[in-house]
Amino acid sequence: MMARRAGLLPLHSRSQLPDRNRSHVLLKRMLVAVAVAGTVLPSGQARAGGQAQPAPASLQGAVDRSIERRMQAAGIVGLGAAIIVDRKLVWARGYGFADRERAVPFTRDTIMNVGSISKTVTGAALMRAVQDGKLSLDADVNRYLPFKVANPSFPGEPITLRQLATHTSSITDRGPAYAAAYHFGRDSPQSLGGFLRDYFAPDGKDYSKENFLAARPGTHREYSNIGAALAAYVVERAVGEPFNAYTKRIIFAPLKMASTGWLMSEVDLARHSSLYVAQGLVVPIQPYGLATYPDGGLRTSVEELSRFFIALLDGGVHGGARILDEASVAELLRFQYGPANRPDNVKLSGEGAVNSGIFWATKDSLTRIGHNGADPGLVTMMLSDVDKRVGVILFVNTAVRQEDGAVYGAIFEDLWKLGEALGGGRTVPPPSR
Repeated sequence: MMARRAGLLPLHSRSQLPDRNRSHVLLKRMLVAVAVAGTVLPSGQARAGGQAQPAPASLQGAVDRSIERRMQAAGIVGLGAAIIVDRKLVWARGYGFADRERAVPFTRDTIMNVGSISKTVTGAALMRAVQDGKLSLDADVNRYLPFKVANPSFPGEPITLRQLATHTSSITDRGPAYAAAYHFGRDSPQSLGGFLRDYFAPDGKDYSKENFLAARPGTHREYSNIGAALAAYVVERAVGEPFNAYTKRIIFAPLKMASTGWLMSEVDLARHSSLYVAQGLVVPIQPYGLATYPDGGLRTSVEELSRFFIALLDGGVHGGARILDEASVAELLRFQYGPANRPDNVKLSGEGAVNSGIFWATKDSLTRIGHNGADPGLVTMMLSDVDKRVGVILFVNTAVRQEDGAVYGAIFEDLWKLGEALGGGRTVPPPSR
């Protein structure tokens, strides 16, 4: 299962992990099988990683007990979480272990790869390049590329950055080719541009008509990781700087996200969580890198990611550092689908409605915004209510059995209730189950 596939299911479809497409189940299992490294002992104690703001002691204790109970039942090794209220970090901590073999606790500062939450950084970088006059959201991407990208069923139709960022480009993730983007035990030896040329150039080794849908660009929503990677490569070409270096300069450094990076070689691996698969036995898997790292390879902590999330929720600024102007943030967060450009498989209102910003997602029938992620050995969530009053970030370092998949949403809702209490008792009505 190519885990960062978002599909159109609401967050509370708990029979599966967030941001997945069931058509990729067999592929994900293959990736996990390649990565399995050994077994671990089934024990662990929850441990706090940060100082909480005042909250009813009874609620805090109840949340702790609920999370610990859910972790034990599903075989989750460790997790970290942060709660944001009124665009301020008010609570962050960890539970369980980042490395159970060495009894290293999972804390607010534990580094972990975060799956498709990475795309929100790609969206911010894209908007910064637009803000600086380097790119246009509605230009043909071929203006910026050294190889041609065109849907063979509609060769005269341009593919734009806005389409890439809203998953309407007609580009799809062809399973065998996309699986080759994962490199277990190391960073990818293949460059971002090299992978994309092989996939899109007609003479590339991974080129196929099946890399595209039989749909006109802009008319159908199909979540595409490779499309996100292509958008990042367009940014790289336009700004004349490697994408990882560019995002470090314009986002991570201003926000003092010193422990954040894209590659294993860029972060402190001693602080990096191990990843696990709970399939009866709980087994660790090898760390992995991605050729298409901008679509899912970000490595950070809940503490540092909260700074980026707050910046987007607060008009582009955090701690006095501005990463985007207010107009750019407004465009990034703006619901891009409307009656005039509604994808043919999207519902714009009512139960099951979805929309999209610039690599910015909606969940729970438009009541929450942000992004989720999943990949071999991990599940992540980064969501706020639409009024930006309460936000929750959750990192889980264990992929559980499909029948236990509801545990992620249940833990998230425990944290959401705590966030409402930390906000002074104001409640944000949760989605109906």
